[in-house]
Amino acid sequence: MQENNYPKLHNATWPGIVGKGPDSEPVISFDDMLNMTAAAEVDGIKFDGIDIGLLDPHINIDSTDDDIKKLADNVGNLNLNIGSLVAPIWGGPAMGSKEERAQFVEMVRKACNFGKRLRELGVRPYGVVRIDSASSPQSWEVDPVNNSKLIAQTFREACDVAADFGERLAAEGEICWGGMHSWKTMVETLEAVDRPNIGFQADMSHTLLYLLGYNRPEDRILPENFDWSDRDTLSKGLKTITKALRPWTIDFHVAQNDGTVHGTGSHDKTGRHCLATDPNGKLNVAEDAGYWLRDENGALTKAFKHICWDGCMFANDVMMKQQTWNDILATMIKVRRLHGWYEAE
Repeated sequence: MQENNYPKLHNATWPGIVGKGPDSEPVISFDDMLNMTAAAEVDGIKFDGIDIGLLDPHINIDSTDDDIKKLADNVGNLNLNIGSLVAPIWGGPAMGSKEERAQFVEMVRKACNFGKRLRELGVRPYGVVRIDSASSPQSWEVDPVNNSKLIAQTFREACDVAADFGERLAAEGEICWGGMHSWKTMVETLEAVDRPNIGFQADMSHTLLYLLGYNRPEDRILPENFDWSDRDTLSKGLKTITKALRPWTIDFHVAQNDGTVHGTGSHDKTGRHCLATDPNGKLNVAEDAGYWLRDENGALTKAFKHICWDGCMFANDVMMKQQTWNDILATMIKVRRLHGWYEAE
């Protein structure tokens, strides 16, 4: 039997930036993240690519064509592709002033242009542009109805811009983003946008927190003081949120979570990303990924061509160990063996 070769296995480079900086640990360079990804190997299998944040100091969103070609060459020379891109939209909240919302849309335009150039250079055969509301749940709660309308309007404008570049936008489901901080508000936001090129980016760490109702207690699914050894109840909860959000899911992050929130540097507290080998992790990562990668009848959705590992806010001493990335790759391989498929190339 052929070894599954889809979905392609990617590592994220932005954990070298997110939660780092002057008020935390030093940033880990893009080249370090790239080289550790390229060096990872398990039983002869390697990562297929990287997902990148168009964020300083890793990547300048205003890169010239020559800069973008150099990036493509550097990644391609390591036999890696580039998949999804993170648009740096945090300078203008999606529910902010007219000027702030225009700035949000402009950042999406720049990210989509960047992504189109990478496609033209042959190193980005798949992937989306990731966005969020750039707004806190607390500020959203001041006026949920009107703030939701503003977010949807901004996302619609961003989708229309993205369509001009042949791009899809994936809204990240994370408890620290207003209007996206619970599984119910996330669905409502996506429905309100009403564009064919909007979708959901599911991250297994963040979506686990949806079950606990952080920042939105009325949408909690698991009971208070939940006993994490109760796999039946946990599975039912995962089925509930994936039934609601799987139809929207166009980008997927494999991750582990210990059921707590965490933040470092200036990053708000959100779902704690744990190591793939963390004994306190509450998910059976390879098995539970199937709730997102398979439909309710167990059939593969094949809704995206690659999956990505996201390990934001790991300590630098952990991230600089090659074994960390080998362990992560081993987990990704397990996911693909359980929920992947083979295509002739």
